[in-house]
Amino acid sequence: MKRREFLAASLGLGASLLLPSRPLWAQAVQGPFELLKLPYPYDALEPHIDARTMEIHYTKHHAAYVANLNKAVAGTEWAKKSAEELVAHLDQLPESIRMAVRNNGGGHVNHTFFWTIMSGKGGAQPKGELAKAIDSQLGGFDKFASDFTDAAMKRFGSGWAWLCADRKGAKLSVQSTPNQDSPITDGKIPILGIDVWEHAYYLKYQNRRADYVKAFFSVIDWDTVSARYADGARA
Repeated sequence: MKRREFLAASLGLGASLLLPSRPLWAQAVQGPFELLKLPYPYDALEPHIDARTMEIHYTKHHAAYVANLNKAVAGTEWAKKSAEELVAHLDQLPESIRMAVRNNGGGHVNHTFFWTIMSGKGGAQPKGELAKAIDSQLGGFDKFASDFTDAAMKRFGSGWAWLCADRKGAKLSVQSTPNQDSPITDGKIPILGIDVWEHAYYLKYQNRRADYVKAFFSVIDWDTVSARYADGARA
Protein backbone atom coordinates (compact mmCIF):
# COMPACT_ATOMS: atom_id res chain seq x y z
CA MET A 1 0.00 0.00 0.00
CA LYS A 2 1.36 3.39 -0.97
CA ARG A 3 1.72 6.17 1.60
CA ARG A 4 -1.16 8.23 0.18
CA GLU A 5 -3.45 5.19 0.16
CA PHE A 6 -2.57 4.50 3.79
CA LEU A 7 -3.38 8.08 4.71
CA ALA A 8 -6.71 7.99 2.93
CA ALA A 9 -7.70 4.69 4.51
CA SER A 10 -6.59 5.43 8.02
CA LEU A 11 -7.25 9.01 9.01
CA GLY A 12 -10.84 9.82 8.16
CA LEU A 13 -12.55 11.21 11.26
CA GLY A 14 -16.08 11.45 9.94
CA ALA A 15 -18.23 14.48 9.28
CA SER A 16 -19.18 14.94 12.93
CA LEU A 17 -15.56 15.54 13.87
CA LEU A 18 -13.76 17.16 10.99
CA LEU A 19 -16.05 17.76 8.02
CA PRO A 20 -13.07 17.19 5.71
CA SER A 21 -13.06 18.87 2.33
CA ARG A 22 -10.45 16.69 0.63
CA PRO A 23 -10.35 12.93 -0.12
CA LEU A 24 -7.14 12.57 1.94
CA TRP A 25 -9.10 12.26 5.19
CA ALA A 26 -12.46 11.18 3.81
CA GLN A 27 -12.55 7.44 4.46
CA ALA A 28 -13.29 6.22 7.98
CA VAL A 29 -11.90 2.89 9.17
CA GLN A 30 -14.90 0.65 9.68
CA GLY A 31 -15.12 -2.43 11.89
CA PRO A 32 -14.19 -5.16 11.99
CA PHE A 33 -11.03 -3.16 12.50
CA GLU A 34 -7.84 -3.97 10.65
CA LEU A 35 -4.16 -3.36 11.14
CA LEU A 36 -3.31 -1.46 7.98
CA LYS A 37 0.08 -1.93 6.37
CA LEU A 38 2.69 0.64 7.34
CA PRO A 39 3.33 3.26 4.64
CA TYR A 40 7.10 2.66 4.84
CA PRO A 41 9.58 -0.10 5.81
CA TYR A 42 10.50 -0.69 9.44
CA ASP A 43 13.93 0.85 8.91
CA ALA A 44 12.63 4.00 7.18
CA LEU A 45 13.05 6.15 10.29
CA GLU A 46 16.60 5.05 11.10
CA PRO A 47 18.74 6.20 12.82
CA HIS A 48 16.19 8.18 14.85
CA ILE A 49 13.75 5.33 15.48
CA ASP A 50 15.24 1.88 14.99
CA ALA A 51 13.75 -0.82 12.82
CA ARG A 52 13.34 -3.38 15.62
CA THR A 53 11.36 -0.93 17.73
CA MET A 54 9.13 -0.13 14.77
CA GLU A 55 8.54 -3.81 14.05
CA ILE A 56 7.62 -4.69 17.64
CA HIS A 57 5.60 -1.50 18.12
CA TYR A 58 3.54 -2.18 14.99
CA THR A 59 3.23 -5.98 14.91
CA LYS A 60 2.82 -6.56 18.66
CA HIS A 61 1.48 -3.46 20.40
CA HIS A 62 -0.68 -1.90 17.67
CA ALA A 63 -1.87 -5.31 16.52
CA ALA A 64 -2.98 -6.13 20.08
CA TYR A 65 -5.05 -2.94 20.27
CA VAL A 66 -6.80 -3.85 17.03
CA ALA A 67 -7.51 -7.42 18.14
CA ASN A 68 -8.83 -6.33 21.52
CA LEU A 69 -11.00 -3.61 20.01
CA ASN A 70 -12.60 -6.17 17.71
CA LYS A 71 -13.27 -8.43 20.69
CA ALA A 72 -14.82 -5.58 22.66
CA VAL A 73 -17.38 -4.65 20.01
CA ALA A 74 -17.99 -8.09 18.50
CA GLY A 75 -21.68 -8.76 17.98
CA THR A 76 -22.74 -5.22 18.87
CA GLU A 77 -24.00 -2.27 16.84
CA TRP A 78 -20.76 -0.47 17.73
CA ALA A 79 -18.82 -2.74 15.38
CA LYS A 80 -20.37 -0.76 12.52
CA LYS A 81 -18.83 2.52 13.67
CA SER A 82 -15.37 3.83 12.83
CA ALA A 83 -12.76 3.68 15.55
CA GLU A 84 -12.69 7.48 15.58
CA GLU A 85 -16.45 7.64 16.15
CA LEU A 86 -16.16 5.24 19.07
CA VAL A 87 -13.36 7.25 20.67
CA ALA A 88 -15.21 10.53 20.07
CA HIS A 89 -18.36 9.29 21.79
CA LEU A 90 -17.13 7.14 24.66
CA ASP A 91 -19.88 8.54 26.86
CA GLN A 92 -22.48 6.88 24.63
CA LEU A 93 -20.99 3.40 24.92
CA PRO A 94 -22.32 0.78 27.33
CA GLU A 95 -20.30 0.69 30.53
CA SER A 96 -19.54 -2.98 29.86
CA ILE A 97 -17.32 -2.12 26.89
CA ARG A 98 -16.45 1.53 27.49
CA MET A 99 -13.07 1.00 29.13
CA ALA A 100 -11.99 -1.62 26.61
CA VAL A 101 -12.88 0.72 23.75
CA ARG A 102 -11.21 3.66 25.48
CA ASN A 103 -7.96 1.72 25.84
CA ASN A 104 -7.92 -0.31 22.65
CA GLY A 105 -9.88 1.99 20.37
CA GLY A 106 -7.70 4.82 21.55
CA GLY A 107 -4.61 2.72 20.98
CA HIS A 108 -5.71 1.88 17.44
CA VAL A 109 -6.64 5.46 16.53
CA ASN A 110 -3.52 6.96 18.10
CA HIS A 111 -1.12 4.54 16.44
CA THR A 112 -2.77 4.67 13.03
CA PHE A 113 -2.36 8.43 13.22
CA PHE A 114 1.19 8.21 14.61
CA TRP A 115 2.57 6.20 11.68
CA THR A 116 1.33 8.75 9.16
CA ILE A 117 2.91 11.85 10.65
CA MET A 118 6.45 10.44 10.45
CA SER A 119 8.74 10.08 7.46
CA GLY A 120 12.34 9.18 6.73
CA LYS A 121 12.48 12.49 4.88
CA GLY A 122 10.97 14.44 7.76
CA GLY A 123 12.40 17.08 10.04
CA ALA A 124 12.99 20.77 9.38
CA GLN A 125 10.06 23.03 10.29
CA PRO A 126 6.49 23.58 9.11
CA LYS A 127 5.72 26.07 6.38
CA GLY A 128 2.69 27.98 5.18
CA GLU A 129 -0.43 28.47 7.24
CA LEU A 130 0.60 26.10 10.02
CA ALA A 131 3.89 27.94 10.47
CA LYS A 132 2.00 31.22 10.66
CA ALA A 133 -0.42 29.79 13.22
CA ILE A 134 2.42 28.46 15.37
CA ASP A 135 4.08 31.87 15.23
CA SER A 136 0.95 33.81 16.12
CA GLN A 137 -0.66 31.41 18.61
CA LEU A 138 2.19 29.50 20.23
CA GLY A 139 5.01 32.03 20.27
CA GLY A 140 7.01 30.67 17.35
CA PHE A 141 8.48 27.29 16.46
CA ASP A 142 11.15 27.23 19.16
CA LYS A 143 8.59 27.99 21.86
CA PHE A 144 6.21 25.37 20.46
CA ALA A 145 9.01 22.77 20.31
CA SER A 146 9.94 23.53 23.93
CA ASP A 147 6.32 23.28 25.11
CA PHE A 148 5.71 20.07 23.14
CA THR A 149 8.88 18.52 24.56
CA ASP A 150 7.84 19.62 28.03
CA ALA A 151 4.43 17.98 27.63
CA ALA A 152 6.10 14.75 26.51
CA MET A 153 8.65 14.77 29.32
CA LYS A 154 6.18 15.62 32.10
CA ARG A 155 3.68 12.93 31.14
CA PHE A 156 4.17 10.58 34.09
CA GLY A 157 4.21 6.94 33.11
CA SER A 158 2.63 6.18 29.75
CA GLY A 159 0.80 8.46 27.36
CA TRP A 160 1.10 10.94 24.53
CA ALA A 161 1.93 14.56 23.84
CA TRP A 162 -0.08 16.38 21.17
CA LEU A 163 -0.39 19.44 19.02
CA CYS A 164 -4.12 19.90 18.53
CA ALA A 165 -6.45 22.21 16.67
CA ASP A 166 -9.78 23.36 18.01
CA ARG A 167 -12.58 22.93 15.48
CA LYS A 168 -13.59 26.58 15.89
CA GLY A 169 -11.01 28.48 13.89
CA ALA A 170 -8.36 25.77 14.24
CA LYS A 171 -6.89 27.35 17.38
CA LEU A 172 -3.75 25.45 18.31
CA SER A 173 -2.86 23.99 21.70
CA VAL A 174 -0.23 21.68 23.16
CA GLN A 175 -1.44 19.01 25.58
CA SER A 176 -0.78 15.52 26.82
CA THR A 177 -3.03 12.57 27.56
CA PRO A 178 -2.50 9.49 29.73
CA ASN A 179 -2.39 5.93 28.47
CA GLN A 180 -4.21 5.69 25.10
CA ASP A 181 -6.62 8.58 25.64
CA SER A 182 -7.15 10.68 22.53
CA PRO A 183 -7.81 14.40 22.13
CA ILE A 184 -10.66 13.34 19.83
CA THR A 185 -12.67 12.45 22.95
CA ASP A 186 -12.52 16.11 23.99
CA GLY A 187 -13.52 17.38 20.55
CA LYS A 188 -9.99 18.33 19.50
CA ILE A 189 -8.32 17.55 16.19
CA PRO A 190 -4.88 16.00 16.75
CA ILE A 191 -2.46 17.16 14.07
CA LEU A 192 0.80 15.97 15.65
CA GLY A 193 1.45 13.45 18.39
CA ILE A 194 4.28 11.51 20.00
CA ASP A 195 3.91 8.19 21.78
CA VAL A 196 5.83 8.27 25.06
CA TRP A 197 5.00 4.77 26.20
CA GLU A 198 8.31 3.03 26.87
CA HIS A 199 7.63 0.50 24.12
CA ALA A 200 8.02 3.35 21.61
CA TYR A 201 11.66 3.99 22.47
CA TYR A 202 13.16 1.74 25.15
CA LEU A 203 15.13 -0.64 22.89
CA LYS A 204 17.19 2.25 21.51
CA TYR A 205 17.01 4.93 24.18
CA GLN A 206 16.37 2.95 27.39
CA ASN A 207 15.29 5.52 30.02
CA ARG A 208 16.47 8.50 27.95
CA ARG A 209 13.07 9.77 26.95
CA ALA A 210 14.50 13.23 26.29
CA ASP A 211 16.78 11.83 23.57
CA TYR A 212 13.85 10.05 21.95
CA VAL A 213 11.71 13.19 21.95
CA LYS A 214 14.55 15.18 20.42
CA ALA A 215 15.04 12.53 17.74
CA PHE A 216 11.32 12.54 16.96
CA PHE A 217 11.60 16.07 15.58
CA SER A 218 13.88 14.67 12.86
CA VAL A 219 11.15 12.37 11.51
CA ILE A 220 8.08 14.63 11.67
CA ASP A 221 6.38 14.81 8.27
CA TRP A 222 5.35 18.46 8.35
CA ASP A 223 3.59 18.20 4.99
CA THR A 224 1.13 15.70 6.44
CA VAL A 225 0.78 17.65 9.68
CA SER A 226 0.15 20.86 7.73
CA ALA A 227 -2.46 19.16 5.55
CA ARG A 228 -4.25 17.93 8.64
CA TYR A 229 -4.21 21.44 10.10
CA ALA A 230 -5.54 22.88 6.85
CA ASP A 231 -8.46 20.46 6.87
CA GLY A 232 -9.26 21.34 10.46
CA ALA A 233 -9.13 25.06 9.69
CA ARG A 234 -11.71 24.59 6.93
CA ALA A 235 -14.09 22.55 9.08
